[in-house]
Amino acid sequence: MNTVINIKDSSNKIKIPVPVKFNVPNSINGDLWVAYTQEKQEVICQRLHNDKKFNFIAIISLKDNPINLKFDHQISIDKVNGIKTIAENQENDAYIHLNTGVFDLELCRGNAKGEGSSKWGLRHFKSNIENKDLLPSGNNAIGGFYGPFFTPDNGLINPAEHIIVDISVLEDGPILKQYRLAGRIPDGLKPELHGKRFSLDWSFYYNVPFFSRIYNIDHFETTVNKRSITDKITVGDEFESGKGQLVFDRFDSYNGTWYREGDPYANKLAEKVKEIVIDDKERGEQFKKFKKALTGDMASAHWDLYWRLFSVWENALNEDEIKDQLHDVRSKAFVLAELNNRMWKFSNEAINVSQVPDQTIFAGPATKSAEFNTKTGQSMIWQTSQASGAFQIVQRPESGWQNWGANAENECPALPVGSLINTAYGPYKDNWRQIADSMEEIPNLQISIE
Repeated sequence: MNTVINIKDSSNKIKIPVPVKFNVPNSINGDLWVAYTQEKQEVICQRLHNDKKFNFIAIISLKDNPINLKFDHQISIDKVNGIKTIAENQENDAYIHLNTGVFDLELCRGNAKGEGSSKWGLRHFKSNIENKDLLPSGNNAIGGFYGPFFTPDNGLINPAEHIIVDISVLEDGPILKQYRLAGRIPDGLKPELHGKRFSLDWSFYYNVPFFSRIYNIDHFETTVNKRSITDKITVGDEFESGKGQLVFDRFDSYNGTWYREGDPYANKLAEKVKEIVIDDKERGEQFKKFKKALTGDMASAHWDLYWRLFSVWENALNEDEIKDQLHDVRSKAFVLAELNNRMWKFSNEAINVSQVPDQTIFAGPATKSAEFNTKTGQSMIWQTSQASGAFQIVQRPESGWQNWGANAENECPALPVGSLINTAYGPYKDNWRQIADSMEEIPNLQISIE
């Protein structure tokens, strides 16, 4: 056996272990192989069964650059250290609970009950070193997608609360575990968005400080904020830490951030919610449940309650009232969003979002962005293969909830469908750009076989 994979990082920017995919001759059989680098370091190579471009993957550290990886012999899975499946789950709808070596996470199917705890995606996530769950209540999730389907404009709110996804295994080895979440999007109030299906492929890697995902949606064309939107979505990652606290207290973009402060749309929606819950109009039993939940401390309420009041599937309001009330919200918010009283600002420094009006900023286009905690140094870093045209960043201490969303104002989705999203987490406050570069450069590796 003389098969050698040559791997070179011409940019010399990759500073963390990364997954590398490649092709080997069909004569190499079996699912797991031991290969050795030129420094005699052992590397486990896993066969890919559902990848159309490549047939093997390995986790490579490019400290010795380039790497020459020589296939040596097959190995059985019981002799390989890798991603572990944990038998105990925190959530009843958990599909799989994994320890990747770096992360402990729980992937859920959702339960369609229309509550925060009903969401599909990652409902628990923590670093093994830090051992702090970023989603301790299970009432929020990393990985949901929202606009244009799940917005007040469409009358259907929060996919992760109204869908039970089907999950299938694409790759199931010790180096890579890959799952496809798929479902039919429930119909809202816009006919052009009816009957659409989506899939989301999650990839988790052994001893790699990031995970990957790709969203695919049936082709669609619609309008949001009176703009034409074709095949763009909002991806939302949520985090929670309890009232008066924040998981992350800063937001930053790779080349500095152009941004506007405040969220007129959310304010107008909140005002409308307050108006509705205190009026004397007779509505059904479902509305009474929302009214009870929203007449207390509204600032600390789960923000999804605001959206869900206008969901056609929640049936708290009838369709005519949803349309009329939201038309009033949008007509006012659209004007406010375009006024010149909220100037565009630029910052080369990370932004303290919780100190700006509405604890919200709308940031300009980027492919690399991060949120971090100034005290602990822990950082969440996003690198996308295509730029999101805008971001909505919320850091709300009143409820301890925050969100990284790929959308512009008035719920206008901004991330092209099919974009690869790499998401890293770790103590990277001072070098997060280096981590983002590492993820970005993976497709540019030079790989040859001899």
